[in-house]
Amino acid sequence: MSNKILAYGEAMVEFNQSISQPRNYLEGFGGDTSNFAIAAARQGADTAYISAVGDDHFGQNLLELWRAEQVATEHVSVVADGSTGIYFVTHDEAGHHFHYRRAGSAASRYTPQQLPLDAIAGARVLHLSGISLAISESACDSGLAAMAHARRHGVLTSLDTNLRLRLWPLEHAREKMVEAFKLCDICLPSWEDVSMLTGLEDRDAIVDQLLAYGVKLVAFKLGSEGCYVATPDERRMVAPYPVQALDATGAGDCFGGAFVAELVAGRDPFSAARYANVAAALSTTGYGAVEPIPFRRKVEAALTAA
Repeated sequence: MSNKILAYGEAMVEFNQSISQPRNYLEGFGGDTSNFAIAAARQGADTAYISAVGDDHFGQNLLELWRAEQVATEHVSVVADGSTGIYFVTHDEAGHHFHYRRAGSAASRYTPQQLPLDAIAGARVLHLSGISLAISESACDSGLAAMAHARRHGVLTSLDTNLRLRLWPLEHAREKMVEAFKLCDICLPSWEDVSMLTGLEDRDAIVDQLLAYGVKLVAFKLGSEGCYVATPDERRMVAPYPVQALDATGAGDCFGGAFVAELVAGRDPFSAARYANVAAALSTTGYGAVEPIPFRRKVEAALTAA
């Protein structure tokens, strides 16, 4: 069986406004599951992405990014009449603001018939997120079908909650995410997301609920507090790695990619979480979602020095 980690979702091209020259925008990349795949690849994991991009300049840029990052692209469809999602980041006195242009994108038109079923059946882990399910009904159907197919073939499924209420209303999100939780082996929730999805405010009560759905491993991301790792048999806080954070964009995605890469490499969940805490912390010491994701050698050096 392949060691490959497959991630499913939508990647986008980012245009970030220059603070010193407000009419200029710097091109970059975003997309939670894409960030996850790149983070896993930088830790040495064998990764591939499942998605669709438009047959346009931005789609080509994303394909070039993944190839440069050693994320396999054979399961990324290029849609002749589709567009690649883009978003803009603007800055003012109130902070930074996101403006998305993703409606009708190639990834949002993804259907279950496009899924690479053989590749999913031969993987070690299939990863997706709440955003993967939220961008459209067909993308949601595809994600849930991929999880069900993975489960039928003994492939672990990983799910980051990543709740975005601008993409779907809370009640609909709750309904579909419960379906996903019931197909999930490794859950990577963030506090605000999962408390809204479950309606619960107690950390252990939330973990109890996730385990009751059948989740086998929960890595509860708590930002600067570290993370709370739970299995049916044991629960443990895993200490944070202190850094001078500059930009937390994509840190949760980096955590997830590093965590799952370590699990696939045979680490126990608590060791994997310690490693992922360091990787995610280091990713906050630069700007943007992709550029500051650390490679394995940097994470290992930080662990050795800690």
